[in-house]
Amino acid sequence: MASKLEQLKTMTTVVADTGDMESIRIFEPVDATTNPTLILKAAQMPGYAKLLEEAVVWGRSHNRVTSEVADRLTVNFGAELTKIVPGRVSTEVDADLSFDTDGTVARAREIIEDYARLGVGRERILIKIAATWEGVRAAQRLQSEGVDCNMTLVFSLAQAAACADAGAFLISPFVGRILDWHVKNEGKTYTPETDPGVISVRQIYEYYKSYDIKTIIMGASFRNTGEIEALAGCDRLTISPQLLEELARDEGELRRRLDPKSAAMRPPAKLSLDEKTFRLLLNDDAMATEKLAEGIRVFARDARALRELVSKRLQAAA
Repeated sequence: MASKLEQLKTMTTVVADTGDMESIRIFEPVDATTNPTLILKAAQMPGYAKLLEEAVVWGRSHNRVTSEVADRLTVNFGAELTKIVPGRVSTEVDADLSFDTDGTVARAREIIEDYARLGVGRERILIKIAATWEGVRAAQRLQSEGVDCNMTLVFSLAQAAACADAGAFLISPFVGRILDWHVKNEGKTYTPETDPGVISVRQIYEYYKSYDIKTIIMGASFRNTGEIEALAGCDRLTISPQLLEELARDEGELRRRLDPKSAAMRPPAKLSLDEKTFRLLLNDDAMATEKLAEGIRVFARDARALRELVSKRLQAAA
């Protein structure tokens, strides 16, 4: 029998959640996603020293500041990933712009231009934006310009519905981080079927399929393969190399758990969201509010750490 990874690929688009290109070559996903945490980790691997060195040399020769060199490095990684995966590569807008619509739009345009200078078209890139109200508004503007967006740090149906209303290309609901919050705050043990993160993605899936929403659902942030198996059939799943390897070794049967036809038979209530309603619903969800804020802080912290790494290399090259 085929491995569970091969079986999963027949019903779900598999995406690699890593900046490690060697892992991507091994598991052959369709797309790749990155974030500041993953880029920071990959940038310190000896195998990718040339990408960091290129950015540093470019920065020194063009008299660029540290943040510009760090941005160059991020795009360098993304451009290399487009040579490996046949589909899309997600590149994240600075987390410190999560509450700045105009700043997010401007930075997204810069990323697309940087990729174009390296010969990578916008059809290969997804711009990752935190699913705040301001981020959703930025995505709406970018989508109207033909720039496809991946809305990240999605923890609630309200966020998912707002992203859909904005015409976002894709959303990334975070499964494992939802589980983390419930384990910490409730002290319970969960099975894949009772996992709050799994239930959240299934709820979003039913909502989208019931109302024929075209925005792609890409489950993310998995803690174990049980969560992945419980979402088999989801539009896309972005999975770490460790869990991809576990799925590749497992030759048990994998049953499809999510199907658009059956999901549409259980239509939830349609949400009508303006800014006030969105903020109120998000505020009423303690888990979503806390994990969204935490996620933005972590990505901003790791982006600063990446800039510090680049700064040290620039000083060493002086």
